Amino acid sequence: MAQKNKSASDKPGILDRLRARYPWFDHVMRAQQRYRDAKGDFFAAGITYFTVFALFPLLMVTFAIGGFVLSRQPHLLSEIDNRIRQTVSADFGRQIVELIDRAIEARTSVGIIGLATALWAGLGWMANLREALSAMWEQHQDRGGFLRTKLSDLVALLSTFVALVVTIALTALSGSAVMREVLGWLGLEHAPGVSVALQVVSLLASLLISWLLFTWMIARLPRHSLSFRSSARAGLLAAVGFEVFKQVASLYLGVIMHGPAGATFGSVLGLLVFAYIIARLILFATAWAATSSENLAEAPVAPPEAAIIAPRDLGSEGIGVRGAFLAGAAGALGALGLSWLARKH
Repeated sequence: MAQKNKSASDKPGILDRLRARYPWFDHVMRAQQRYRDAKGDFFAAGITYFTVFALFPLLMVTFAIGGFVLSRQPHLLSEIDNRIRQTVSADFGRQIVELIDRAIEARTSVGIIGLATALWAGLGWMANLREALSAMWEQHQDRGGFLRTKLSDLVALLSTFVALVVTIALTALSGSAVMREVLGWLGLEHAPGVSVALQVVSLLASLLISWLLFTWMIARLPRHSLSFRSSARAGLLAAVGFEVFKQVASLYLGVIMHGPAGATFGSVLGLLVFAYIIARLILFATAWAATSSENLAEAPVAPPEAAIIAPRDLGSEGIGVRGAFLAGAAGALGALGLSWLARKH
């Protein structure tokens, strides 16, 4: 009976059998284990915080740029004032116009404060993101000094900003509206099936751009850069998940924005959910890349800890307190015995 129970307990479970049968499922489980061991949810929450926090100084910079533009184009400012006065009631419209004028007057100070705060928040965001990606790759090497680390984060932040600008520009150029204009120039806008083909091409272009961006982030943003070959599949996984999430998020926002609570807090909640899901998606894709078979085979094996050899000279330790006490007692007994024998004879 005991042997039967032992054989039943040694039988692999359903997850073990699935992992042995399907390599892709085993890869998913390895990636999930790496994501959990590296505290992926903790890092994703930190990335979300810095993402939302960095938006406020960016809005200040945007207002400052708008102030500089309006200060150099008084006719545009006058047109905006007239539109506000025609649309909004007299008192409220006057308050809005005065607020715009004060914002234009304070454009320099607002821009400087916004840039400084955006730089500080951006460095915090980048440091958290790089630490998270490095943890997924199990990069635990010692880093340099404080200034060297911050300069490295600044370079990575500027590189990410350029990559995001290029991605947004390419996404805008690959949009259906731009493609429809191109088809109009070519005289093909009314061709049969062009609408479906336009949507497919736009989706594929967006997928390709997202793939390039996520592959670059997974390979180049960790503390120690890796090859694009090791991150290409994970970048594609993140790109597909991102496109699916965009479609689901658009439907979700379209539903909740109709209610009063959604109209009030929908944009903020949507931003939080969007930032958190994207952070988790990037980190899980990085864990997927780090736990692939080729990357696990190339991972360096940590050397064993050094053995400490400490020779001891046992002969120099002496007899100790207990030994001295016993020797003294034995000597006293011996002296008493000799004295007794001498008296007897």
